[in-house]
Amino acid sequence: MSVLTRSTGRMALSGSAGTPLAMLAMVAATLLLPLGDTISKLLTSFANPLEVSTLRVLTQAAVLVPLAVLTRTSFRGAFSPVVFVAGFCFAMVSFALIASFQVMPIATAISIFFIEPLFLTLLARPLLGEAVGLRRYVAVGVGLIGAVIVIRPNFATFGWIALLPAFAALAFAINMVMVRRASRTRAPLTIQVGATLYGVLVMSAVTLGAHQMGWVSFGFAAAPDWAWGAVLAAGALAAVTFLLIGFAFSRAEASLLAPFQYLEIVGAVAFGWLVFDDLPDALTCLGTAIILGAGIYVFHRERKVQSAP
Repeated sequence: MSVLTRSTGRMALSGSAGTPLAMLAMVAATLLLPLGDTISKLLTSFANPLEVSTLRVLTQAAVLVPLAVLTRTSFRGAFSPVVFVAGFCFAMVSFALIASFQVMPIATAISIFFIEPLFLTLLARPLLGEAVGLRRYVAVGVGLIGAVIVIRPNFATFGWIALLPAFAALAFAINMVMVRRASRTRAPLTIQVGATLYGVLVMSAVTLGAHQMGWVSFGFAAAPDWAWGAVLAAGALAAVTFLLIGFAFSRAEASLLAPFQYLEIVGAVAFGWLVFDDLPDALTCLGTAIILGAGIYVFHRERKVQSAP
């Protein structure tokens, strides 16, 4: 899932010098993420978001596990409570975003999801013991105002579905806290494999349970041939994006590369318009601009604090 891929970069090494090649890899990754989201939205036209999420994470695991074996990555520590929490949150993020894509424009859902760095800032002090200054708290407040501007009209149109990207952002922020803790003693790929496999277990159990209760049906039983290729493409895209972000963050500082993730909104708008003829309205654009501005300021403050003697 692209959401898990998004977490990879921030847990990778951030101390090496920035390079143009690293920035190019980050740009490529952030422009590929909306392509995977677009595929997921297409798949929800005939399959339940739970089913799409489960198949997508299964495909991603089918790519990451052999990669870990080929690169002789250690699996020690891949299956622990902290990685389980990361995997559980990853599963929730995957379902929440794909469910929102089913009814909302991708760009709108991604705009709301971008409050995740702000949630992460709020959680950094109580859960990680990281110092957070007043200015960053003010930026978080401003960013949340932007989220309200985006959510309010969409809540009137789509109902509670409009809250799913915000829920995904909170779950992903918790995922990031767990990843930061786990990365102190584990390799990035080790954490990714463990979290992905836990995500497979969680999504499979939830999907099968929902099916047994009669809440969802298996739409892929009558899926067109192209759907299976689309699922494989989504998993492969997630793996490629993971490699690109991991490469970028192993060669440049996190605070230098993190703002590039906001290029994702460009791809989301482009694919939403080209494939679904969706364009964000004026309020969505205004709220998105406020969220992006607040997020960039948070990254700016973090970089300034890191560079201080």
